[in-house]
Amino acid sequence: MADQVAPNYLTKSEIQVDEILANFIESQALEGTGISSETFWNGLSDLANTFGPKNRALLAKREALQAQIDMWHRCHKDSPHDAASYKAFLQEIGYLLPEGGDFSIETSNVDPEIASVAGAQLVVPVTNARFVLNAANARWGSLYDGFYGTDAMGTSPAPGPFDDGRGARVVARAAVFLDDAFTVKDTSHGQASSYTVVDGALMVDGGPLVAPEKFVGFEGPADAPTAVVLRNNNLHVVLVFDRDHPIGKTSASGLADVVMESAVSAIIDCEDSVACVDAEDKVLAYSNWMGLMRGDLSDTFEKGGKSVTRSLNADRVYNAPDGSDLTLKGRALLLVRNVGHLMTNPAVLDKDGNEIFEGLMDALITTTLAMHDLKKTDGMRNTQTGSVYVVKPKMHGPEEVAFADEIFTRVESILGLPQNTVKLGIMDEERRTSVNLKECIRAAKHRVCFINTGFLDRTGDEIHTSMEAGPFSRKDFIKRKGWIGAYENQNVDIGLECGLSGKAQIGKGMWAVPDHMAAMLEAKIDHPKSGANCAWVPSPTAATLHALHYHRVAVFAVQAGLAKGGRRAYVDALLDIPTATYRKWSKDQIAREVENNAQGILGYVVRWIDQGVGCSKVPDANDVGLMEDRATCRISAQHIANWLHHDVISKADVNAIMQKMAAIVDRQNSGDASYTNMAPSFDGIAYQAACDLVFGGTKDPSGYTEPTLHKRRLELKAHQA
Repeated sequence: MADQVAPNYLTKSEIQVDEILANFIESQALEGTGISSETFWNGLSDLANTFGPKNRALLAKREALQAQIDMWHRCHKDSPHDAASYKAFLQEIGYLLPEGGDFSIETSNVDPEIASVAGAQLVVPVTNARFVLNAANARWGSLYDGFYGTDAMGTSPAPGPFDDGRGARVVARAAVFLDDAFTVKDTSHGQASSYTVVDGALMVDGGPLVAPEKFVGFEGPADAPTAVVLRNNNLHVVLVFDRDHPIGKTSASGLADVVMESAVSAIIDCEDSVACVDAEDKVLAYSNWMGLMRGDLSDTFEKGGKSVTRSLNADRVYNAPDGSDLTLKGRALLLVRNVGHLMTNPAVLDKDGNEIFEGLMDALITTTLAMHDLKKTDGMRNTQTGSVYVVKPKMHGPEEVAFADEIFTRVESILGLPQNTVKLGIMDEERRTSVNLKECIRAAKHRVCFINTGFLDRTGDEIHTSMEAGPFSRKDFIKRKGWIGAYENQNVDIGLECGLSGKAQIGKGMWAVPDHMAAMLEAKIDHPKSGANCAWVPSPTAATLHALHYHRVAVFAVQAGLAKGGRRAYVDALLDIPTATYRKWSKDQIAREVENNAQGILGYVVRWIDQGVGCSKVPDANDVGLMEDRATCRISAQHIANWLHHDVISKADVNAIMQKMAAIVDRQNSGDASYTNMAPSFDGIAYQAACDLVFGGTKDPSGYTEPTLHKRRLELKAHQA
């Protein structure tokens, strides 16, 4: 094994900074922000040395509470679960806190994408510039392409040339949507032969829209526009006319495409979907975020044998009906997800030689980089209201939310920004946050812009928190238990109770099967129906298709109705532990469950460790691609660890399954020239990392995968040095 190349540290204030990061900050990040090098390094030193000890104390409290919960379950393992006693115990130890009086958040200066537009939200790894640009530009997407190129109409397209019959079905399907959302008096969009603008009104074959106010703009001559802009539920749709286009020339009206306002917002992710373990990785992440904030990010790549350069889309400008300009933003509103409170990074060392908490580093650097956008007065801007949007994941309870609020107050002071410039997104994905959600929101009531149910991490945390309570149900059955529905409902209910409607996003989680769009169209409409004004999707195409749901459902009207009804779920239901009531599984049932978990773990971890890929589409046992990130890996690892802990399966059997599934994962990756097989030696770093997660899962802090993955990735980078 080669020795790991030690970072070359430079002294800055009372911290040691990896030269790679120091050079990036001083030669690129600070340029044009008005922040001096001295101000920046003094500020980072203050965060590392003053806030670092507070961070450690909060993590120690997490572990102390977990130890008490573990002991309670061990002491009651021979008795039926007593829900009342359990709840009283959680209150006694300060895990479950008293809920205070009613209040409304006081967040101000939020962009309309947060406050008044309901729509799809993308989450994309910050380290992949091509993906980041795709996500930012996914504000607009072709409905025709979305229908044609996926299984959204029931079947996937066959390989080969354009299928005229399928194309005709796409046009007909899109016309049904247009007739529903933008009804025309006495005719159909599918039969229309002309669109004209007369005295500021849209006329379709000479007839008006039933709701004429939905026409908001056009392009080209009024008697033959090249584009017509419509708006429904605050979302825009652009009808594109081109009689020379292969589709337009088959249409009586020349309608060549229906372009949907799709991903209204996007989370640029520095956390679950990336593999950033040192200064080199962090600088790549920060560079891409900086490019987004400056507006000059681009990426050149090969596609179809040609070199393609992608950059950020400009805003769209149309003629409004009254003759003024109508400017529509060309890009999604970008939020940045920082790292949580747990992880440290060797890019910076504090005065005692400890690695800096990565969340502290993210807080100052991502906000500093956002100043490139804040200082703009025109051109390609992210925010129109002078705000920075930071999503903070994996916080445990109100104390940790209050700590995040304190961090950003200090960051604003360091950078000379108005207080509460940074808006905070709270991920409701840890059990201690879920059961204290109202108090978590209260702890940051001046800056909350977002709450979101992260049901993947939430399930992983549920298993780890209640590890000693007994063996958990199989994963599919965990999803059917009452606690998950209560969790989803309470998140919306409390969000509305705390006044988030019209001021902040209430979000829902990811659709994890990116190739199954027909199923997504059937299932994901439940998210806007639930009162969520944003929900995560895995691709720009999925965002375009999911936008259909927000035209069908007036989310803010749904929220108003729900707010009148009060809460539908309470803490007691959230504390209903989804352990298995039926435990007489056959050996085959147990093996299939563990095999499914093992395959997901191995397929994800091997690319994380060997290639530094933090988010993967991993084939399952039926070769169906599933989106995997650290949250899904956490569930699978914790589930196997739980069954091992309660002797549902033996260590020897799990070892055998891990080896069996490693060989299958190798086969599934046989077309990847950069892939390194795990079988038959099973001694590679990636395979060992996967085993660490499974066999050491009960010891990992809160069941998180990050400590193991970071350690093993650094080990591999040392080998490669």
